Amino acid sequence: MARLVRKRGESQDNAPSVKRAKSSGSTLASRRASRLPAINDFPKAKTEKLDLFVFGTGSMSELGLGPAASTKEVKRPRLNPLLKKDEVGIVDFAVGGMHTLALDYKNQVWSWGGNDSGVLGRDTSQAQEQLRDMDDEDDDDEDGDLNELESTPGLVEGLPDIQIVQLIATDNLSGVLLENGEVWAWGTFRCNEGLLGFLDSEGIQKTPRHIPGFVNIVQVASGKDHIIGLDNKGIPYAWGNGQQFQLGRRILERTRLQSLEPREFGLKKIKFVGSGEFHSFAISENGKVYSWGLNQYGQCGVPINIEDGAVIAKPTEIEELTGKDVVYITGGEHHTLALTKSGEVYVFGRYDMKEIGIKKEDLPEDAYKDANGNTRAVPVPTKLTTLPRIKALTAGSHHSLAITESGVVYSWGFADTYAVGLGPVDDDVETPTRIANTATKEHDMKIVGAGGQFSVSGGVKLTSEEEIEKRLDEIEKFEDSL
Repeated sequence: MARLVRKRGESQDNAPSVKRAKSSGSTLASRRASRLPAINDFPKAKTEKLDLFVFGTGSMSELGLGPAASTKEVKRPRLNPLLKKDEVGIVDFAVGGMHTLALDYKNQVWSWGGNDSGVLGRDTSQAQEQLRDMDDEDDDDEDGDLNELESTPGLVEGLPDIQIVQLIATDNLSGVLLENGEVWAWGTFRCNEGLLGFLDSEGIQKTPRHIPGFVNIVQVASGKDHIIGLDNKGIPYAWGNGQQFQLGRRILERTRLQSLEPREFGLKKIKFVGSGEFHSFAISENGKVYSWGLNQYGQCGVPINIEDGAVIAKPTEIEELTGKDVVYITGGEHHTLALTKSGEVYVFGRYDMKEIGIKKEDLPEDAYKDANGNTRAVPVPTKLTTLPRIKALTAGSHHSLAITESGVVYSWGFADTYAVGLGPVDDDVETPTRIANTATKEHDMKIVGAGGQFSVSGGVKLTSEEEIEKRLDEIEKFEDSL
């Protein structure tokens, strides 16, 4: 687990002194952009109330089930009783590395999880963790209960009274996209050396703040410590840590703080942006898919430089996805998932924790092997043939989830933290496997999200027994055909 997330209490202020660089501005680029036609519509807010399910490891309060020590591990999806559909009415959510944001039908944002970087947008400093009583022989939990304010969903403070259309969650920063194209955010960015900062500050922004560099934004993609925002003219802007070239431009150490200002980086006529933890994506108006950033496992889908520390320094077309009609693309730490308009899924990147969902005997010939002959990565987009038609998908750090058109969730990848929701399993889950527990078997899942060691799904309960049986028959028929 330690390899997946940072532990509580890790220093937030150990970044070396960096000379602040003066902004060179982008006045000329802004003037040129103002003359471009609008190609992207502003999104509408979601309105359907959802049941919210959580599963995985919640040692950092990620599951939002309250402070009891018994909520630290949830091996299969569990309905969150603190966010009941009829009482709270969650309509959307976003999952970061160790926290979650949820939007209710009243346009209020709820947050829970680790708050070391101020990502919850509310003060949790007054809560005290209840440690285990050393004299209690019946309590076998070494760490005791969780922080009550972090583990219990609470309302974010200080947001403007404007409709929210998208939530933003990275490892150390949170935010919202408003219907007027503004972005408000809080938290911080981190880099290899420690704390990087937030906008023009080297500290932590604990309450929501307007981000002036994002104007007329229609969509946002979140990485581990960077954000890509897309405007209505089809121009993407990047903000945050760029040490692995995930911002689409070179960031010099002496001017590192320039990355704390959202800037465009040369792409135009873009319809969609996506992100992995250290790599990024864009889909153009003509259907081309571009990637850039860390590529040491081929997670950029560009079959070059498959070695430790390798990067794709600028947006590069993923030629293997050309003509596939990709409409959505996202990634984990070292793997990528792409969804086509027809519901097909293409995968590429790291293999050894099974996060791309391909059986060993089905690996393509161009799979990359190490010096010992062990398969390390699949650098070329490969169609995942063991899934029915998919309507939504997500990537955690080392696991993946997908929702079928009929609302059933499949998962695969790293299983030690139970983030795949399949209960105790002996090994990592090699191929997509249906989550078929009692709590969710009658739900039409609409949204799914994944963090470092946990997952969240949201859906509505089907009311027709006939519909439930028909869906099950269709799914079982597909699985029997494999």
